[in-house]
Amino acid sequence: MTETRESIDLIVRADTILTVDEAGTVITAGAIAINDGVIVGIGDEPQISARYTATEVLDGAGCSALPGWVNTHAHLAMNLFRGATDDVTLETFLDRLIGAERRVLSAETVAIGARAAMAESLLGGTTTALDMYWYPQTSRAVARELGFRLINGPTLMGDVDPEGNDFDAMLVQAERILTENRADAPNDNLWLMPHSAYTLGSEQLRRVSELAARFGARIHTHCAESSGEIALVAAQHDARPLAVLDEAGLVTDTTVLAHAVHLTDDEIATIARIGATVAHAPISNLKIACGIARVPDLLAAGASVALGTDGAASTGSLDMMQTVRMAALLHKGVSQDPTLINAERAVRLGTADGARSLGLTDVGTLAVGMRADIQVVHTDTLASAPTPDPWSRIVYGASASDVRHTVSDGRVVVRDRALLTADEPTILRELAAASLLAHSAAHEG
Repeated sequence: MTETRESIDLIVRADTILTVDEAGTVITAGAIAINDGVIVGIGDEPQISARYTATEVLDGAGCSALPGWVNTHAHLAMNLFRGATDDVTLETFLDRLIGAERRVLSAETVAIGARAAMAESLLGGTTTALDMYWYPQTSRAVARELGFRLINGPTLMGDVDPEGNDFDAMLVQAERILTENRADAPNDNLWLMPHSAYTLGSEQLRRVSELAARFGARIHTHCAESSGEIALVAAQHDARPLAVLDEAGLVTDTTVLAHAVHLTDDEIATIARIGATVAHAPISNLKIACGIARVPDLLAAGASVALGTDGAASTGSLDMMQTVRMAALLHKGVSQDPTLINAERAVRLGTADGARSLGLTDVGTLAVGMRADIQVVHTDTLASAPTPDPWSRIVYGASASDVRHTVSDGRVVVRDRALLTADEPTILRELAAASLLAHSAAHEG
């Protein structure tokens, strides 16, 4: 007697499945069963097909399936300024950008930029991003529209923001936003985004810390990105960035420190002891000539490290595939040790480790009970074949353009390279029009 198969929403098939679980399990000729956004089965394709019948099946012939990338440091709508501030130092970049943002940014322009950034991300296999940018509620609405897992919160700086708010007004607005986010999704992990120790005074940082404590909010901030930042913070606070942030109570085991390029041995030990995460953005650090973060030393000390792209204005793109590859290659070359950050570890940095750093316990790996955030990457290509190592195929061979399907929270958002949740030509047209104004503003004065 034939058993009745269980009806579910979706089955994803792939020649290879990289689960990124603790054991590094790789499944060949596999399938993933998904219902109500949750993985309910994973294993050999014949077994999954015998047990489940699905409303939709994604074919992954010639493909590898793995968790969606988790981008732990981004300024998504900064893509409006892509190319407007190239080939300059961080300090020149910020000087041009901050003034231009005040002249150009609005809820409307941020929506345009965020929509394009999330579309770019989903098409490249990124399903989650920690986003530090203005008009965060606008970006949250866009994320719901596109089916993107956005982690964000109010950004604070010591000067006037694009809405004309001074710091006190920003703090009031931040409390309102945190209250809204907590009411909207009580289990949502709340975030505050104090920009840095060089754009905020000690008292302002302390007040941000107090607000975070009241809401139980996590912290995302820039730290020790460039030698110029080190000098600015020393002049302003007579201390180094990590010490200033720590003194204010902003460095905890739920803090994500962007960049952390210029760290001392003691600072590395402090980050590891506290349990904060460093969001490593190697391409941005190279492009703005900030230096190379001491990632091998951080990992050796037991510190939490994840990967981020930074904003497209500073890094050129939001391509996590490039970021993962660069993280694997860069530190081998600097150390002259090819064993550092092997391909599997690089994938982990871009998936499971990133999810854990954001407090997300139900994404970042492919296992029963996890939310279904999945990218299906074409790896049977001239660029990736014929290596038998499935991790190497992704890290050293594949490109973002090889992502065939993307599933976000169980929702198919990209199928056969086509974005399903928004019209890509319209997004591109709107981005191009808004960017004309942004580029003009970036070069005023």
